Amino acid sequence: MRYKVLILLLLVLMSLYAQYREYPFSLKKLQMTYQCWSLKNQPELQLSDWFNATMDSTRMGLRATNWSAPIVWTGTYNELVLANYYEKHPVAVGLIVFAVGSYIWYYLGRFLESANMFFMVNQKVIIYVMLDDFSSMPWIDLSRHRTLKIFRVKQERRWQDISMMRMKIISEHIADHIQYEVDYVFCMDVDQIFKAKYGLETLGDSVAQLHTYWYKESPNKVPYERNEASEAYIAVGEGDFYYHAAVFGGTTTQVLKITQDCARAIMKDKKNNIEAVWHDESHLNKYFFLHRPTKLLSPEYCWDLGQNKTPDIKSVKLIWNYKNYNLLRRHL
Repeated sequence: MRYKVLILLLLVLMSLYAQYREYPFSLKKLQMTYQCWSLKNQPELQLSDWFNATMDSTRMGLRATNWSAPIVWTGTYNELVLANYYEKHPVAVGLIVFAVGSYIWYYLGRFLESANMFFMVNQKVIIYVMLDDFSSMPWIDLSRHRTLKIFRVKQERRWQDISMMRMKIISEHIADHIQYEVDYVFCMDVDQIFKAKYGLETLGDSVAQLHTYWYKESPNKVPYERNEASEAYIAVGEGDFYYHAAVFGGTTTQVLKITQDCARAIMKDKKNNIEAVWHDESHLNKYFFLHRPTKLLSPEYCWDLGQNKTPDIKSVKLIWNYKNYNLLRRHL
C-alpha cells in the first residue's frame, strides 16, 4: 500500500514538472499579464467627458490641434470627473529623472521634494532616479503611494552626450522592467521645480510639451534641425509646434517607441559625425512631426519665470530652476 502511495505521489510530481516545463512561472510574465489587464480592460474615458475645447474671450491659447489632440490649459479640464474615473480605474504612473555630477547636489533634492508634493497627488507613483553617484542621493521622506527606485548610469564626457544617451537608457529600462511596473511614464529634466498640482489631466497615449519660448511662433521660425544630413531634419515650411524635451510622456508602450526611435536616430547621426542643433530635443521634435502626439501640454506645465506672463498663462504647474550652466557643466 505504501508503495502505491509513493508511486501515485511520484506521478503527481512528474505531472506538475511537465506542466511547469510547458508553462514555467515567471515574475515578468505575471507583470505582463497585469499590464495587459490594467489598461486594455478599462472602459475608455471620452475626451468630451472631462475636456472643454471651447474658446472664450479671456483666453489666448489654442485648445486643440488641427489633428484634434487636446492642448491642456488651466480651466480646460474637469478635475472631479478625472478623479472619479481613476478612483474606479486606478493606474500607476512613473516619473524618470536623470541627475549626474553636480546636477545631483544642485537640482535633484528640490526636484524630488516638489514632485513628492505635487506630481500625481493620491495616485500610485514610482520615481525612477538615474544617477552616477549613489552616495550623493538626497534623503526624501516620501508620501504614501510613492516609491523611489535608484539606478546607476555611466557619466559621459560631455553634457551633450548625457542629454542624447538618456533616450537609449530610458528605452532600455522601460523594456526591461518599467513597462511591467507602471501604466504611464513621464520623462523630465531635473532642473525644474513643481509649483502646483500636476495631475491626471496630463495622462495620454503620447504627451508632448509646448516650449515656453516658441509656442506662439510659426513652424518656420522655430529651431528645428535644418541639416538635411541629420536624422532630425525638418524642412522649412513643415512642422506643427516646437516641443520641449524637458517633459514628455505617455503610456509605457508609446514612450518606449519614442525613446527607441530617438535613440536609433541619434546613434545613426553619431556614426555619421552629425550632432543635431538641440541634441535629443531635435530628435524628439522629428519623432512628433512624424508621429503626432495625442495630447499637448500648455507652457503652464513647463514655464520659464524669466519670461513675461501673457494672459493665457494662468496657473504654472512646473517651472525651470535657475540654470547655472557655467558652473555646473564644468563639474560634470
